[in-house]
Amino acid sequence: MTTPQLKSTAPPQGRIVIYGAAVLLALYAGILLFASYDPALLGQLWFLPGIGALAAVIANTSGTGGGVVFVPVFNGLREHGIMALDPLRVTAASMAIQCFGMTMGGLRWTDRLLHQPAADAAGVAGAGYVQVRPRDFALVIGAVLAFALPALLAMQRLTMVDGQMILLGYKIFSIFLGLALIITTWTINHKRAERARLEKIDLLILMLIAIPGGALTALFSVGVGELVALYLFIRHYPVLLCTGTACVISSISVLVGIVWHIEMDTVAWEIVLLAGPGAVLGAFLARPIALWLGAKRLKTLDGTWIVLSAVYLIVLNWVF
Repeated sequence: MTTPQLKSTAPPQGRIVIYGAAVLLALYAGILLFASYDPALLGQLWFLPGIGALAAVIANTSGTGGGVVFVPVFNGLREHGIMALDPLRVTAASMAIQCFGMTMGGLRWTDRLLHQPAADAAGVAGAGYVQVRPRDFALVIGAVLAFALPALLAMQRLTMVDGQMILLGYKIFSIFLGLALIITTWTINHKRAERARLEKIDLLILMLIAIPGGALTALFSVGVGELVALYLFIRHYPVLLCTGTACVISSISVLVGIVWHIEMDTVAWEIVLLAGPGAVLGAFLARPIALWLGAKRLKTLDGTWIVLSAVYLIVLNWVF
């Protein structure tokens, strides 16, 4: 029995991406016109568009954080006396860049959701392709955000915590999740077909992990999307559901979270002006890269990235 194709009421392919890109362009113009930044500093940060593109490809291919790409960059800026960013401003810059990159990525994956190939299309059935139901896609996003956004806002406005200790614990937890993803991909999920329908127990667990995920996003700009993607990958759902929902959730989370940073004037707009366009480009390219890799290779690379980046950040924190 084949899965019925999506109704033709969806907007033409690529239309929502075009509309979204227009909105992002308007936001970028607003930053250029109204934000406070040092034009002379832009020349010293000429390499940031490439860094932004690389981070966005990683983030929007896997649905997890690409922010670790910026860690050595921010360290280098401080060591060379170009720009010294405290942890709060690092989070603000990362959130602002993700407002561009993750939003473009979320739009691209949503466009894919609305224009999926038929399950029995030539060359697709043999690859074990499973269509994602738009209802499941919307349920994951709505359920997670309903719990993640209040946690994010509360963490930003009401709580003072030791961010370094939380980051350490979070990265140790990420190592176990990454290893679990790699192991399950090549053992219990190796021959099994991907799940075609979202199960109620998974929706419940996603709502539970959304609360710490939202709090982590407030502290480090990443967290909720990473946890959602890893959990759904381990549970063996299609890449579109795992990565697509994670990107949309991350996009909305950082768009909400950046408001507080703008109010507190913690955003280094020079970084955003240069890295933002690169992030948009990287996010645009990420979806076809993810689909080209295929589920097993993508999950393996995703798990490896999570483990190695977590170890890197732990060692960096311990050494410095």
